[in-house]
Amino acid sequence: MSIQLYPLVFEPILQDRIWGGTKLETDLGKKIPTPTTGESWELSAVQGNVSVVKEGEYAGKPLTYLLEEYPAEVLGTKVYEQFGKQFPLLFKFLDAREDLSIQVHPNDALAKERHNSFGKTEMWYVMQADPGSRIIVGFKQKSSAEEYVQKLEEKKLLDILNQVETKKGDVFFLETGTIHAIGAGIVIAEIQQTSDITYRIYDWDRVDANGNARQLHVEEALDAMNYNPTDTQKTYNQETNTSNTMVDCPYFTTNFLPLKGSAEVSKNGNSFTVYICTEGDYTVNFDGSDYSFKKGDTVLLPAALKNYTITGTATLLEIYIS
Repeated sequence: MSIQLYPLVFEPILQDRIWGGTKLETDLGKKIPTPTTGESWELSAVQGNVSVVKEGEYAGKPLTYLLEEYPAEVLGTKVYEQFGKQFPLLFKFLDAREDLSIQVHPNDALAKERHNSFGKTEMWYVMQADPGSRIIVGFKQKSSAEEYVQKLEEKKLLDILNQVETKKGDVFFLETGTIHAIGAGIVIAEIQQTSDITYRIYDWDRVDANGNARQLHVEEALDAMNYNPTDTQKTYNQETNTSNTMVDCPYFTTNFLPLKGSAEVSKNGNSFTVYICTEGDYTVNFDGSDYSFKKGDTVLLPAALKNYTITGTATLLEIYIS
């Protein structure tokens, strides 16, 4: 059977959040359903939130259909070998109008045992940050379960946590077990393992419109937490028309690709590639056809697309599995 795969964009899955705002629409052009839209799931195979192809021959088809029909061609030979017909990553944009909860994610072993899920290693690329906004990430110095619980009970948890003032272009890599929170006034592109397991530790004593607080997972977090300080912020080169490594871990590789003109890309078919456009617009030329994309687009290039040219003036994040 002859198949014709092409660069794929999916319908955003928009999520209302107590801490969300309107920047996903004003900054990224998403048609948000509420003024507290916190997340746009751009590419997801999470059960109940599976992405659907937006246009072209496969318009209206869920990602799971493509994985079922053409697993090696979409995922890549190596990724298919490792994960079967599962899509191993989840891509999101987040708009934090208010602080997110202070939280932690379990590692693969704990997530498998408790939730039959992957763990949640993730990275953040800051697309926009209001003056004075900050990220909460890790402990200031070595802590312990006892100190963490005591500070939490005293409502002094922030005293022992590391707070980093942030700006556009900052990158944070969060291994599982890292206590963290995205601060108010920040828009982020998030790349993570396919997992929706979050242990919420502290939610700023917030309640919803009905006066209900969100569920906390203080006990579950105890043995998921890394109590050592962590080196989460990453520096990276910004050479034009080149893939500059930001994060390279067993779960994903993310490169920074500032495009001005054109770049020839050649892949080996081992992995799919995803491009997130954080600024500008660009065109992918594949097999004689042009596909145009803009800021806010997340594009999946199936692994079968091995040779193509990218042209334009744009800032791209390039993600694949090594």
